[in-house]
Amino acid sequence: MSSKKLGCNFYNQKTLQVAQKLLGKFLVHKIGQKKIVGMITETEAYCGPKDLASHASRGRTPRTEIMFGQPGYAYVYLIYGMYYCFNIVTERKNYPAAVLIRGIISDQRGRRRPSHSSRQNRRVLPDQQGLDFINGPGKVCRYMKIDKKLNGLDLTENKFWVENRGVRIKKPTIKKGKRIGVDYAGKYKDKLWRFYIKNKK
Repeated sequence: MSSKKLGCNFYNQKTLQVAQKLLGKFLVHKIGQKKIVGMITETEAYCGPKDLASHASRGRTPRTEIMFGQPGYAYVYLIYGMYYCFNIVTERKNYPAAVLIRGIISDQRGRRRPSHSSRQNRRVLPDQQGLDFINGPGKVCRYMKIDKKLNGLDLTENKFWVENRGVRIKKPTIKKGKRIGVDYAGKYKDKLWRFYIKNKK
């Protein structure tokens, strides 16, 4: 199985593009000799200082400083005092934008992972039996063991990263929807900036 770690150039693209291109890519968190892996199935884009759903709309603060930094860094924060959310900073420096990872498919307990052994399998949607769907940013962080210690981490290094394993997601299977939990964001609450892989089940 060949894989390629995503570099800074991947994240230094328009946020809406990155949010869609991340679908089918793999999160990898290395802890000691163990790797926790999950394939990304759902994302949300947060685009610039005018996006009222984004933390950056409140200005540059110690909390949001990472969003104003270089692309390809982890932005991790706590909600409701108990759930972590993991975002990837995108676009150019000083333009605050990020992609929230909302869903993955896990490979825990040795269950069958998406296969990369043939062209046919590489096109298969992630709805096969034996795969574990993890929906919700808090659940993603819990499974991947993401917490505030990873806030500000460079995702091009060797502790926590995203890689391409050759899974290709057909455009017709990528669906758009409103972002979740942003009813306060005025006209931005209706932006179709959430992207997910359609599950045929």
